Amino acid sequence: MQETPGGPPTYTPPPPPPPPTAPPPASGGPVSSNRNVMIVLAYLWLLALVPLLTEKEDQEVQWHAKHGLVLLVAEVLAWVVYFVLSMIPGVGCVIMVLAPVIWLIFVVLRIICIVKGVKGQRQLIPGLSDFVAKI
Repeated sequence: MQETPGGPPTYTPPPPPPPPTAPPPASGGPVSSNRNVMIVLAYLWLLALVPLLTEKEDQEVQWHAKHGLVLLVAEVLAWVVYFVLSMIPGVGCVIMVLAPVIWLIFVVLRIICIVKGVKGQRQLIPGLSDFVAKI
């Protein structure tokens, strides 16, 4: 509370807390000269092996490469489940509508991860990102 001369005290609310953010990128270690290219490759399906195997010193590139590979495994598993369900008579016709949706979800996730990675941020995907931290 602040008192004003000759008037009643006024209340000034405290500023709101900052919004939650993803954990900051790992600091330390050398930074690759072609970090942005490697981060883009990290999310292009099997090309994630290129930054994983070539940029071993850059921890940020390694995190994105592992994240891209875990995203690839999740996508492969989603497609396996889709194809198994599509073989069930009666359910297969209904499930076939999901193919473009599954594809679109993974493409949008990859684009978001690439854009955030190039900006120096990390896109956390519930469940998948936790698994990357354990690797």
